[in-house]
Amino acid sequence: MPGKSVRIFLDSNVLISGLFSDRGAPRLILDILSLELPCLKPVTGAYNIAETEKTLETKLPAALPAFRSCLSHLGLDIVPIPSRKDIAPLAGMTAPKDLPVVASAIIGQADVLVTGDKKHLLKIKRDSFPFLILSPGEFLEKFLPRFLKEVY
Repeated sequence: MPGKSVRIFLDSNVLISGLFSDRGAPRLILDILSLELPCLKPVTGAYNIAETEKTLETKLPAALPAFRSCLSHLGLDIVPIPSRKDIAPLAGMTAPKDLPVVASAIIGQADVLVTGDKKHLLKIKRDSFPFLILSPGEFLEKFLPRFLKEVY
């Protein structure tokens, strides 16, 4: 891993959970990413940002400024919304609403897709893609010791 950043793709639910909790794996991930460690490169999709903003507009509109501020502190690479051509080969792998997330992770050359979506994304056959699909807790368990070893 030395010399290579791990590209961590954040699903919408990780962004929301991390922003609105003062503890837990999603929050810890956002806190670590805000340190701008050279061994980590945060990535998300424009689709995920739009999905998050839509959720916040509906459920908690006063939180939109905090969300946008958080985004600016994470230094995210933002993948454009995937085209139908990018999504078509993925049909049937997961729920249709999650296909743009998977396509965005592929386009963004993610090493790992971190999601809390137990119903759909975490049930995908994990060797179907060029990246790991992990829950926030699994991500920390698998990668945090490596990051600490590289940083210290």
